[in-house]
Amino acid sequence: MLSDSFVFHVTHHIHDDRLMNLSELIAKHDVPGAQVAILADGEIHDEAAGVLSTHTQVPTTTDSVFKIGSITKLWTATLVQQLAGEGALSLDDPVRDRLPGFRLSDREATATVTARHLLTHTSGIAPNHFTDTGRDDDAIARFVATLADEEHLLPPGTLLSYSNTGFTVLGRLVEVLRGKPFHDVLREHLVTPVGLDTVATTPYEAILHRAAVGHTGTVPTKKWAVSYRTAPSGSHLAMSARDLLTFVRHHLTDFSELLEPQVDPVPDFGDGIVGWGLGWMLYPGGIAGHTGVSKGQKAFLRVAPAKDLAVAVLTNSTNGRPLAYEIFNEIGIDAAPPPTPPADPAPIDDWMHGTYRNPLYDITLDGTRLTYRPRSDLAASFLAARRDPVEVVRLGDNTIITTGGHEVMSLIGSDGGGRANFLHNGGAAYRIA
Repeated sequence: MLSDSFVFHVTHHIHDDRLMNLSELIAKHDVPGAQVAILADGEIHDEAAGVLSTHTQVPTTTDSVFKIGSITKLWTATLVQQLAGEGALSLDDPVRDRLPGFRLSDREATATVTARHLLTHTSGIAPNHFTDTGRDDDAIARFVATLADEEHLLPPGTLLSYSNTGFTVLGRLVEVLRGKPFHDVLREHLVTPVGLDTVATTPYEAILHRAAVGHTGTVPTKKWAVSYRTAPSGSHLAMSARDLLTFVRHHLTDFSELLEPQVDPVPDFGDGIVGWGLGWMLYPGGIAGHTGVSKGQKAFLRVAPAKDLAVAVLTNSTNGRPLAYEIFNEIGIDAAPPPTPPADPAPIDDWMHGTYRNPLYDITLDGTRLTYRPRSDLAASFLAARRDPVEVVRLGDNTIITTGGHEVMSLIGSDGGGRANFLHNGGAAYRIA
């Protein structure tokens, strides 16, 4: 069991060779529990602090498992690349060539969307779909079948628009080509060969470990995972920070091509991302990584290949981001603080104003107000706890930021008349007025 005053020494990669006290950091940032692992010169160093749940008060240990959220996408991308390396698929062939019965509501998109589109979030598939297809092994197959009736957002290749659903399609592709459920493929083709002891591919495996519980701030969440349909995009996979970096070490040796830029530049939505690889987010200075959010747990991964350095920070709180960024900067991986509204913002120009549509909302930017008009009862339910309209101010040449939650959105493209064609917050909404 860890003592409350545990301290770990962070290798010579820290610029001033200082000591960091993880217990003090989690207290500073109101995070109940966290793990940190550092891969330097081929060796992994890890530590843990705090508790797995403020309700149970079970101490966090280095072999506890935290959900990694969308960092799962790197695992799904690796499974796809394995298949490509074996000649079972080409990243640039239509997905439907290897996925019998695959159909989107848009006929042209059905015929042209490729694995590369899906891996780079340029498929035009909307960010999320919410049909619950249960928790059984056929949940992913049944979910992908529902996409034939869902609104398609954009033609493939138009622009980057983050899509969890797109990675679920990749998970189904993996299932079909391997002839097994996604969680079994994960274990047989990555977890076991790499020798990972703490990885849990399902909640049924996670309960065999010391499993972290998510928190809203410091209040435990009431649900650990959503439906299995989203497992390939990030809803179930859990592990220790050490095992995450063991995977990264294997990945950098055998699958480094996945870090090569595929989309550059990308719209600014406030996370400092400047490009996209095959699954990987790319940051300034040759840094790659990903972030994961899942039911009150936040996970952060950054890799600096030129420095032979990687860092994983796993937290069980919605407050995890400032903690992770402080650790990254301490170790020598620059992580800019989240943007905040300027004290004296420039005016929002007329070319930005208008109404933009995604599958959930029609979003109108008028002056300094964003108004969300739900397009379904489900979308309306998401707005129940949100004030409308949302106040925004100008942040940069083509960006705005909300004054409350500090959400950054880009106004990009051209509608042919000098106005922005897309409102983009990671996922795109296209102009309709």
